[in-house]
Amino acid sequence: MMQQEAYGPQLAEIYELVYAARGKDYAAESAEVTALVRDRRPDASSLLDVACGTGGHLAFLQAHFATVEGLELSQPMIAQAARRLPGIPVHPGDMRDFTLTRRYDAISLMFSSIGYTRSTDELESTLASLARHLTPGGVIVLEPWYFPEAFLPGYIADDLVRTEDRVTVRVSHSRRQGDDVPIVVHYIDAQKDAGIRHFTDVHLMRLFTREQYEAAFERAGCSVEYVGPGRFSCGLFVGVLK
Repeated sequence: MMQQEAYGPQLAEIYELVYAARGKDYAAESAEVTALVRDRRPDASSLLDVACGTGGHLAFLQAHFATVEGLELSQPMIAQAARRLPGIPVHPGDMRDFTLTRRYDAISLMFSSIGYTRSTDELESTLASLARHLTPGGVIVLEPWYFPEAFLPGYIADDLVRTEDRVTVRVSHSRRQGDDVPIVVHYIDAQKDAGIRHFTDVHLMRLFTREQYEAAFERAGCSVEYVGPGRFSCGLFVGVLK
């Protein structure tokens, strides 16, 4: 068994297989993000998707905006995105503190990636980084992770993915330590020609309250509203640069 850094090469290889099997609807999610942006900034023509992973949302957001780009910390995920979307720039960078050479009318931060920030200071530095890359009146759409009162300690998740020549199993367990949540994930990946491999990764997440998210938006110079759960189980925060 091998333990790898979260979002390392082995996970990057099977990432989309797992979420496709879950029925994740990138097209519908991207359409909802676009609608939230256009309600507040009808002329928005450029978007940066932060923590974009393998480019699942970018693949559909490019139909809604003249310019789309991504930002991603994991090099293996960037490599997958580049193969999938060769015409879309994906910049290497950390959402907590990054500097690009342009600004955007909209910025999305999806898939509860904000939960990887380790403190309120990091939460606030992330929102500050997003805000300084917005054009005046620009919009941030952020998918939070669970609020503390909604988190289920000891939660176990499982996925089974079958294709013609591959079977992949994912099992995860989370436990709460104050507002910190380590999630241990085990993968068994069997391929017809390559045999079976077993690897694990550990995701270190943080629970923030709604008020802490809203305060981070305000400190970054943005008005903010919370759109309750619907397609997105944890809801969405939508901020507009003042």
